[in-house]
Amino acid sequence: MTDARSSSHPTRYLHRPQGRVAYDLQGDGPLVVLVPGMAELRSSYRFLAPALVAAGYTVATTDLRGHGDSDTTFTSYGDPETASDISALIDELGRPAVVVGNSLAAGAGVIVAAEHPAKVRGLVLVGPFVRNPRQPPGMRSLFRLLTAPIWVAAVWKAYLPTLYAGAKPADFAEYRAAVVAKLRQPGYGTAFSRTARQTDHRPAEARLADVDTPVLVVMGERDPDFTDPAAEAAWIGETLRGEVVMVPDAGHYPQSQQPGQTARAVLDFLTRTSARA
Repeated sequence: MTDARSSSHPTRYLHRPQGRVAYDLQGDGPLVVLVPGMAELRSSYRFLAPALVAAGYTVATTDLRGHGDSDTTFTSYGDPETASDISALIDELGRPAVVVGNSLAAGAGVIVAAEHPAKVRGLVLVGPFVRNPRQPPGMRSLFRLLTAPIWVAAVWKAYLPTLYAGAKPADFAEYRAAVVAKLRQPGYGTAFSRTARQTDHRPAEARLADVDTPVLVVMGERDPDFTDPAAEAAWIGETLRGEVVMVPDAGHYPQSQQPGQTARAVLDFLTRTSARA
């Protein structure tokens, strides 16, 4: 597996009030910021990032706060906090960006685009949570129990394959081992637990009407996080006046499950977005 931490690009750090957020920077051209979802590593974009660089883009791939190589010293997590980190990273890099956000990071991208329209040239929302899903009674309490720091690494190791419904990347076992190893390091299980417990997508939903930038929704046809992935993608696309691409044989991570199709969709969107600028 080509992990961001083992690449030839040294890890950089964005300094925030309570800690540092890790990111990589490579390429030359218009800026694209790739942000993974909860419990993921920035290497979840290990297939998409090289395709974007090869096509002539500068790519910043970031970990979430409390994840990957970022610090675990933060006390608050969720959509607004991630949005604040994305906004600060764009400021540090000194130019507007297309933001690609997976899962939780999609809601964060919505908030950045709504609050700072001059910073965001476009949004790519992958397996996006931009509103809280409907859940059976007691599900939230069960989720809080399962994500307790004491056993969250073991729980996530068992649960992660279900999120990869459909095709799995050839290096899935290695990638999952890297995710679990990180969760077992001091502080990271607690940071993930706090993220899981503090995340609320209502702030993102409240800002949907304020987004005025090109939007692409990329959803795996078998994404298990949604009762009806196609219906959720269609609703987001209609609400944000965006395009929708449904990816066959993919679950919550089409960027690594079907990297070729996902890269083509993103590159086509980037080309048309640049033409509008």
